[in-house]
Amino acid sequence: MPLWLTIILIILAVLVAILAGLYFLGTKMQKKQAQQQSMMEAMAQTVSMLIIDKKRLRLRDAGLPKMVYEQTPKYLRRAKVPIVKAKIGPKIMTMMCDEKVFAVLPVKQEAKVVISGIYITAVKSVRGGAITPPPKKKKRFGKKKDKAADTKNTAKSGGKKQK
Repeated sequence: MPLWLTIILIILAVLVAILAGLYFLGTKMQKKQAQQQSMMEAMAQTVSMLIIDKKRLRLRDAGLPKMVYEQTPKYLRRAKVPIVKAKIGPKIMTMMCDEKVFAVLPVKQEAKVVISGIYITAVKSVRGGAITPPPKKKKRFGKKKDKAADTKNTAKSGGKKQK
């Protein structure tokens, strides 16, 4: 058997082993996520709250309980997460939020939301109107102005911009 064929077979065997490992790990993670999702749905409750502020912060800076920070995996502790400060009854609480919900939550308005623990999972209604999704930003390719070229044009023309 030639040497190059042996090397290719070894590389293929390693790739097959890696793909099989990733497949089994993926199915295990899917089962775990489905179990957590069913637990969140079981604990869900609808609450009326006044949204005071919403930001993307790191877990350490968010003001969440220490237990939340300790239970978060180390690779996710530095990631910025959507945080909502809300008044629920007489209490002001800091809560985490789903990405889709974070985009449509109105600031300084009262809203009925579905929460599970300290996690906001859905928006039911907003007082005084309908839930409006944020406007989609249009991506422009190649339409950015080059500031360096713009300053060169003003210098050449003696302070006047060329059209």
